[in-house]
Amino acid sequence: MNIGVDARALAMSSAMVSHSKDVHSGYWNPAGLVDLQDAQAGLMHANYFANIAQYDYAAYAKPIDDESAWGMSIIRFGVDDILNTTLLIDSQGNVDYNRISKFSTADYGITFSYAKRLKVPGWQYGVNAKVIRRIIGKFANSWGFGFDAGLQFEKNDWHFGVMLRDITTTYNVWNINEEEFNTIKNAVAGQNSELPESTEITLPKAQIGLSKKYEFHADYSLLAAANLNMQFTRTNDIISSQKLSIDPALGFEFGYNDLVFLRTGVGNFQKITQIDNTKKIGFQPNIGLGFKYRGIAVDYALTDLGDQSAALYSNIFSVTIDLSIFRR
Repeated sequence: MNIGVDARALAMSSAMVSHSKDVHSGYWNPAGLVDLQDAQAGLMHANYFANIAQYDYAAYAKPIDDESAWGMSIIRFGVDDILNTTLLIDSQGNVDYNRISKFSTADYGITFSYAKRLKVPGWQYGVNAKVIRRIIGKFANSWGFGFDAGLQFEKNDWHFGVMLRDITTTYNVWNINEEEFNTIKNAVAGQNSELPESTEITLPKAQIGLSKKYEFHADYSLLAAANLNMQFTRTNDIISSQKLSIDPALGFEFGYNDLVFLRTGVGNFQKITQIDNTKKIGFQPNIGLGFKYRGIAVDYALTDLGDQSAALYSNIFSVTIDLSIFRR
């Protein structure tokens, strides 16, 4: 749930909290759903870790009336066809390759969103209810639940946004198959001697965003956006204290005739310790292209999904469809 969705957003380093106004707002800031003019659908696919893992996303959103909207989305991040070699050696110590089986491990995030305009002009809010499902073959599985809340405000062509993720703390409760666990218990001396903890928590996070779109000669536009991504703990972010860490992000989108788009962004500013124990500032640049015609937008991003220190740059593709085109 931390990776992000939509190639457009990822090319702009996820600086989306203040200006997201389409079906993907269910992820970035549900308040933006209220600006939908008609139903929309979105799809995204990316490969992770040299095609070992698959990251997929689908979303749908629709206005309820002029003042409110709803949406839902599903994210799957999984690795399939993992070899299970826990039974490779039989009770007599013989290696039997027929005892190898395969399993999958996958995380699912299902989000239900609702957005509404406030009576104060320019203000709107949105909320998410999330269901988290995690499966590790037949070894273990878990269920989790959480909530997000977002707010957007517009004045004098400036857009402001606030997104609070996992506001109640998201809990995942694991169910571990003890019979399967016993097959690997103490297989290596001192390891797997006790069942792992059954509760996993995701702490609250906050994002603040600011953006403005500039128009040039009617055909050209430039959208500039900034985010402050905050965690309430110490991390390697460039602004970090015992209780709060802040990671800034900047994103830009240059458009021609609302048809072709060039995007770039920079974020994930981290303090990196070198071999000689000196520190330097690392960051993650991203670029992307987009094309939109008659309600269909196809976007591409070259970006690093997740931690840039551990993963190579990834190619991401997404499609956004305004479903009104099928009623014309």
